[in-house]
Amino acid sequence: MTSSRCNTAMRLLPVFGILVLAATSGAQQRPPIVEKLAKTYGLESFGQIEAIRYTFNLQFPGVNLSRSWIWEPKTGQVTYEEKDKSGKPVKVTYLRSQLSNQSEDVKKEIDPGFVNDQYWLIFPFHVSWDTSAKVEDAGMQKLPLGKGSAEKVVVKYPSDLGYTPGDTWELYVGKDNRVEQFVYRRGGPAKPSVVIATWAGYKKAGPLLVSTEHRGTADGKPLHLFFSNVAVKLVGANTWMDAQ
Repeated sequence: MTSSRCNTAMRLLPVFGILVLAATSGAQQRPPIVEKLAKTYGLESFGQIEAIRYTFNLQFPGVNLSRSWIWEPKTGQVTYEEKDKSGKPVKVTYLRSQLSNQSEDVKKEIDPGFVNDQYWLIFPFHVSWDTSAKVEDAGMQKLPLGKGSAEKVVVKYPSDLGYTPGDTWELYVGKDNRVEQFVYRRGGPAKPSVVIATWAGYKKAGPLLVSTEHRGTADGKPLHLFFSNVAVKLVGANTWMDAQ
């Protein structure tokens, strides 16, 4: 169902944890920056969102792909579109709550791809949602790319949950509470081990703020990852609101 090109990208890209890690009674006290990020990116308005549409684009040595998604958060329905290696369109719709009933392609390739791409798009929300992750405010630190400094926020995932357990995100947050850069460190042996990238190209999609442009390196190799066709549909609406 998926192309070899897509499968290669699945192996190359970091695939981050499960979508929402369950809260526990001993949940960590979160630093204030968590709430600031949530407010800046529009989390308080997330309940207004009926659907999110976006196309994930990756340019990496040996890989040049685009895959499109429509995610309906309230129902957990996901629609995936791409072209196979012969250029034929592939479209799959499934419910994440019924993942065990889906094909092996959906369980092992498409859904991990969805999680990866969705985390790139709205990771600041996951800092709040994923309550089993440990969050530390490490204070002002030098940016990993270029000059300047920002507030470093480390998000560490448990070693026993998610598609790639033990992953760590290091966010560099500016004075406007927007992520400027990040470093991703994979918890397991798969590659890439370290991804360093900018967070730029900010746009508003309805009430949500999203970064659409990421440039940097993956294990030292040039990486360009960007989002196109980003839009949201609000509850009760019939039309999409394009990001701008």
